[in-house]
Amino acid sequence: MTAEELARSAETEPQPPADAGPALQALWLAKAGRWDEAHDLCQEIDGPAGAWIHAWLHREEGDDANAGYWYARAGKPAPAAGVSLGDEWFRIARELAG
Repeated sequence: MTAEELARSAETEPQPPADAGPALQALWLAKAGRWDEAHDLCQEIDGPAGAWIHAWLHREEGDDANAGYWYARAGKPAPAAGVSLGDEWFRIARELAG
């Protein structure tokens, strides 16, 4: 599944694709506006993928300090000023869908 397919699914389907792993399901939930569910799921994902999604969610929430902590845990730099949440979502999704 591509990032674009995942995004379209989040806009049209009631549930994340069953064949998507937990990281893509968390991204799907985030894209679908289901922040709390995405947050709960990303906390269950060990390693950099879960931390990166966690960082993005806190950035979306506006909690930059908390986001910074999770970017560091993910081993990823915080996005440069001017990088939109949507652009970053696609960057994460493309890398994780790889």
